[in-house]
Amino acid sequence: MTQPVRPLLILASASPARRKLLRDAGFEPIVCPSNVDESQVQSANPIALVQTLAQLKAEHIAEGIRRKSVEMSALETSSEPRDTTLVLGCDSILSLDGTIYGKPDSPEDAIARWKLMRGNVGELHTGHVLIDTARNMTLVNCAMTRVHFADIDDATIEAYIATGEPLGCAGCFAIDGRGSLFVEKIEGCHTNVIGLSLPLLHRMLVELGYAPQQLWTN
Repeated sequence: MTQPVRPLLILASASPARRKLLRDAGFEPIVCPSNVDESQVQSANPIALVQTLAQLKAEHIAEGIRRKSVEMSALETSSEPRDTTLVLGCDSILSLDGTIYGKPDSPEDAIARWKLMRGNVGELHTGHVLIDTARNMTLVNCAMTRVHFADIDDATIEAYIATGEPLGCAGCFAIDGRGSLFVEKIEGCHTNVIGLSLPLLHRMLVELGYAPQQLWTN
């Protein structure tokens, strides 16, 4: 059943790329990074790993909202009536030849990683968790996109790492930045590689009973 009031959308992530994706799709999320300890989760299954991490992030913020311990000035200043808040948590990793990779630990780690990635095909997994706090409903999903990397030389790898761009990215590349030069093909959702599958988010909203236009800000 469609809700009559526009829900507030909380993004439990500090990722500028995820926020930009949501804004470009017509949403204006409130950013509330969860800052959970991701090291507590270990799994050799990439899907289980990203779904668990995304759920930890979303549940941490949702619990803070329930306990009113999460400060959100937008809630206090908005004149719009709200009867629910949706919390979105995401987490991404790259699986390459059966090994799971997150953000590189150092430039040296990034260079070594790219020497494995070049000319290879990786699977970018992003866990998505959407929590409807008013109805205590939680959806958990994962999107996977296959990424075909160009066979670039050592000098190009070192120059790319020197830009600093790959160091903050799961998978050690940004397809919405300089890294797009080195991705020859993708199979699956493009925005998933950036950090959030918008088509999957749409399906999750509909499953909870919301039309995407209910969350559009203009």
